[in-house]
Amino acid sequence: MRAPPIPHIEPERLRKLHDTCLLDSAAEERFDRITRLAQRTFDVPIALVSLVDKDRQWFKSRQGLGVKETPRHVSFCGHTILGEDVFCVEDTFNDPRFDDNPLVLDGPKIRFYAGCPLRTADGYALGTLCVIDDKPRAFSQEDRQTLSDLAQMAAQEIQRTQPDTELAPQESMQR
Repeated sequence: MRAPPIPHIEPERLRKLHDTCLLDSAAEERFDRITRLAQRTFDVPIALVSLVDKDRQWFKSRQGLGVKETPRHVSFCGHTILGEDVFCVEDTFNDPRFDDNPLVLDGPKIRFYAGCPLRTADGYALGTLCVIDDKPRAFSQEDRQTLSDLAQMAAQEIQRTQPDTELAPQESMQR
């Protein structure tokens, strides 16, 4: 298993995340609506809005998963926030970063993961919108675009928690 590297902008990213005041907050329908839609659209057992904190990923919204957080060092989302686009692992058993990950070998037995970074208007990835399956699967370019569109909706909801900020432009989420 390879733990996700820590971005060089981590102090600023964490400050932006904490400024949202979303960590450890109550469930909200505006996020749950997006994860329910993602779960149904992709026909997956799990869909999450994940916020990547210093040592954990905490789930602001979760469909199909009982736990509220997992350690960052085993997270798939920790890898996702390092990129600009959808990060996809179609079969975790065939990826050396994840083939011995406890989230793959034990519960929830992740075999497929696709996540899209949730970015602030100034480009900081605070977390992800992700979908997870317990069996491998293909993820088309159209699927990637749909997940990116849903992630843009979640990012807009995050931005709405900070009334003094502008929404991230649509183009930056689709790079």
